Amino acid sequence: MKRFTTIFIIATFLIATFNSCLEIDDTTVPSRGEEQINLKKYLDNIISRGNDVDTTELGVYYVTMEAGTGAYPKTGDTLTVGYAGYLINGSLFDASYWHNQTDSTYTFVLGNPPLIQGWDDGMKVINKNARVQMIIPSDFAYSSAGSGFVQPFQTLIFVIVMKDIKPSN
Repeated sequence: MKRFTTIFIIATFLIATFNSCLEIDDTTVPSRGEEQINLKKYLDNIISRGNDVDTTELGVYYVTMEAGTGAYPKTGDTLTVGYAGYLINGSLFDASYWHNQTDSTYTFVLGNPPLIQGWDDGMKVINKNARVQMIIPSDFAYSSAGSGFVQPFQTLIFVIVMKDIKPSN
């Protein structure tokens, strides 16, 4: 628990640091074009700090902050993760702690039912004990519809620690 709390605090600091150089107006709903400009600034900022940004086949960006071990999850596997979800402006919109205050984890079956397309896709590149920043463009999240606190055309950023992978039977 203490290790996850430490990782969560560090991840929150890193997200705030990545976002601190961005000048993003969060008072209006962005257009698809504005989202693309903000996403490019965000990715350029990460790269300028010496981080490698990889991309899934679908187009989800990710930065491996700490390598994990073992096999990668597949559709149908049960995953347990700790995470914090942010908008590109740094606003926290979701966290595993909100779902499970006992150990700050979230457990789900990958692809059943599917969560947002980018989340499911990004999970496939995170093995056990890995810590990853996943950057999901709105095309693979809530697109032009938005959802609750997430306005339309919002890139989502998650800092994720893969706690466990239980293969499907």
